[in-house]
Amino acid sequence: MASAPLISLRGISRAYPSGERMVSVLRDVDLDIRAGEMIAIVGASGSGKSTLMNILGGLDQPSTGTYRFAGRETAHLDADELAALRREHIGFIFQRYHLLPELTAQENVEMPAIYADRPAEARADRARALLERLGMGERRQYRPGQLSGGQQQRVSIARALMNDAEVILADEPTGALDSRSGAEVLNILSELHAEGRTVILVTHDMEIAKRAGRIIELRDGAIISDRTLGDAPLPRIGQAVRRGAEGGFGLGRFGELFRMALLTMRAHKLRTFLTMLGIIIGIASVISVVALGEGSRQKVLAEISSLGTNTLEIFPGESFGDVRSNKVRSLVIADADEIARQPYAAAVTPSVTASTRARRDNIEATVQANGVGAGYFEARGVKLVAGSLLEPADIADLAQVAVIDTGTRDALFPGRTSEEVLGEVILLDKVPARVIGVADTSGMMGPAGSLRAFLPYTTVQSRIVGSTTLRSITLKVADDTDVALAETAVTELLTRRHGVKDFFVINTDDIRQTITATTETLTLLIAAIALISLVVGGIGVMNIMLVSVSERVSEIGVRMAVGARQQDILRQFLVEAVVVCLLGGVLGVGLALGLGPLFAAAGSSFTLIYSTGPILGAVACASLIGITFGYMPARSASRLDPVAALSQG
Repeated sequence: MASAPLISLRGISRAYPSGERMVSVLRDVDLDIRAGEMIAIVGASGSGKSTLMNILGGLDQPSTGTYRFAGRETAHLDADELAALRREHIGFIFQRYHLLPELTAQENVEMPAIYADRPAEARADRARALLERLGMGERRQYRPGQLSGGQQQRVSIARALMNDAEVILADEPTGALDSRSGAEVLNILSELHAEGRTVILVTHDMEIAKRAGRIIELRDGAIISDRTLGDAPLPRIGQAVRRGAEGGFGLGRFGELFRMALLTMRAHKLRTFLTMLGIIIGIASVISVVALGEGSRQKVLAEISSLGTNTLEIFPGESFGDVRSNKVRSLVIADADEIARQPYAAAVTPSVTASTRARRDNIEATVQANGVGAGYFEARGVKLVAGSLLEPADIADLAQVAVIDTGTRDALFPGRTSEEVLGEVILLDKVPARVIGVADTSGMMGPAGSLRAFLPYTTVQSRIVGSTTLRSITLKVADDTDVALAETAVTELLTRRHGVKDFFVINTDDIRQTITATTETLTLLIAAIALISLVVGGIGVMNIMLVSVSERVSEIGVRMAVGARQQDILRQFLVEAVVVCLLGGVLGVGLALGLGPLFAAAGSSFTLIYSTGPILGAVACASLIGITFGYMPARSASRLDPVAALSQG
């Protein structure tokens, strides 16, 4: 009893739309092919040979009729099940080889096994064995561009055998070869048939067709002849047909997709770089802006810290704009002493200010003489450069000693270091004062370039201004007390003492909060602008990937022909988009980090302060852009028609 045919076609027709009408390419084709046969399908150009082969290979579907493979009706198979049919049972040998140029010969051969989820070591061993069998062992690591036509066709044959396919479809396998290479390919096909494989050969050359045991001739889409040659070998039963596995998506498959993405990027370096450029600029901009904002904020806070972040400055008058403030004599030492006794006071220092003329030998300069207490320098964050600061004994003894700032040092002692001016005597108006220290006051508020000298406030009151009233009182609030509550308490205290509110209070914490909020708002605004460049970069990625899909239609067709599922193509292009964006993100981070030293080398007073959060956020943003903007091109690639894709190769 004869065995059931491996392939059975009944009433197969195929028509394609052409304008407003349909053009028939195949008409009512009935055909049975048994396992182990070697068949040649012949006919003139346009007779329907290639269309019939595409239907036999599961690349195309008939318009009408039924096609059964091993008893399964292919019309009931979805795209992934058809991919499984091609992957596990059918091997394609194309006239134009359809090898991927960025892969080596061995990598091209291994491709079907990747989609069959075979382990890397096993598929490498099989690919090596197939290439050695076909005389290509020494050229396993060559790329298609380094191989002759005959060698490329051998690689194509090895790829068709990679998954041990029982059906070999060869479409004009010798059409692009010279006679010697063509004869070698035909001998290989004969050997495969002798092993029991079903070989279906599509050709227009009747001499080549005679090497098969059975010749089917087409004309105008219909079979006009189906004859078996007298000396044809008896068909052998092929392997049992296996059902296609769905195939998971493990780390191994992801690793292969990642590797293929890198290979594709390497093969198109300029396109890849241009794709990444928008992401690089966007990521670098976001990180740099955030770092610059943080650096600016830290600088502002550091400068405010020189005033004391928890200090209150009490001045006479209603405000700085009060023209009578210099004439108000409401603040006195007793006020400072009373404030110092309050539980919220960590330190209190009175202050008296007078603008005076300072002299040293024949050098004169206008200096602001500040009469302060011993705790003034700590409260205001003044840094000592050399020498010592004022002591409580200096206050009590009305000592004629002074701590000068670096500006006063340079003005009165040009060319001398801070250590060299210690012990020198300067005249403040007519009062001699010995220099005991040099301080850095660059962070203090006041007119730029002001020269300052700090003396005991008792000395300034008695010897320079001749008054016991104070210019201001500086209160350092205890750490466990809210500064706003301390401001309310001191206002109530002084109002009660004076009987009227003839003073005003400056809360440095309010200044800090206001400037910090302003800085953060500006940083957020600029970062939002930088984010726009990221979105633009993402749109660029999408556009380039769409162009990439159109450029790689043939590659997609080849991958589908060897068994790639739609989800495999989707994942491949999606992974490529994500890898491009991730690499762009990493390069953007590197560029942003490199801007820090350049910014500092440019002599800017601001520094870029980086933090992990924005960097990780930027990389995550790059990944999200890759997924979001890469999905549409990836989906477009996965929905391509395999036949249409291959025809563009």
